[in-house]
Amino acid sequence: MSLPQPVPPSWKDLGKSSNDLLGKDYNFNGTALEVKTQTPSNVAFKVAGVRDNKTEAIAGDIEGKWTDKVHGLTLTQTWTTTNVLRNQIELDNLFAKGLKLDLASSLAPEKGAKTAVLNAAYKQSGLHTRASLDVFKGPTFTADAVFGRDGFLVGAETAYNVTGGNITRYAGAIGYNAPQYAVTVHALNNLNTFSASYYHRVSRDVEAGAKAVYDSKATHGGVALEVGTKTYLDSSAFVKAKINNSGVIALGYTQSLRPGVKASFGLALDTQKLNDANPAGPSHKVGVQFVFDS
Repeated sequence: MSLPQPVPPSWKDLGKSSNDLLGKDYNFNGTALEVKTQTPSNVAFKVAGVRDNKTEAIAGDIEGKWTDKVHGLTLTQTWTTTNVLRNQIELDNLFAKGLKLDLASSLAPEKGAKTAVLNAAYKQSGLHTRASLDVFKGPTFTADAVFGRDGFLVGAETAYNVTGGNITRYAGAIGYNAPQYAVTVHALNNLNTFSASYYHRVSRDVEAGAKAVYDSKATHGGVALEVGTKTYLDSSAFVKAKINNSGVIALGYTQSLRPGVKASFGLALDTQKLNDANPAGPSHKVGVQFVFDS
């Protein structure tokens, strides 16, 4: 008798370990501040802002999230500095075990722009499937599914334009997840873009990963390659580094200053333009982020 299979990751989380290793904690595009608080009545507030070094523009938002864990209900409201109002209602395990429903909408009063997306996700042993309907864009129906067994993963995604009556996007992926490593291969953009990612937990304190992307429609040709690593200095600090085949080196350092206070510093250097004297110029980037979580 075979053991029950674990729930596989969703389509968007295929290759997540490698993507997080190469994409997160590199805060070199500006100065960012994030403040989080939690009330006794299960209401969480988050205020976030960022100043872009290149344009000097400041963008921010304030978010409020109320959670009823007993009934699986979550309500999130966000207001941005560009005067966009976002609302999201989530229902988790309310109608059936493993079923999550949510409605995400946004409204820009000044422009009269609005969006509304209905989402459904269902996960069980060996299966994780999702579907969404973009009400105002198309409308477009998108569905994806990931099947998993003994660490092997197979997934597919497709988007269908209801008004036009045609498939607008399709993609596929295969992968393998083990406790210490993960490999994922994607065929995206109607099988025109191919990516392969690899993640390896070398030891308790060291992680490594790589990602290669080939776009058959790109005019420059060739493969975009990126490799990176993460090292924990101690329980409160870690360093990340990565380099791509364009010669750009990125460094990240994250330090927990005290419980609930975290600082992250980032630096990106274009090794082909090391003579650029301005560290915040177009060739090199530097930034910092502070997070306060109470």
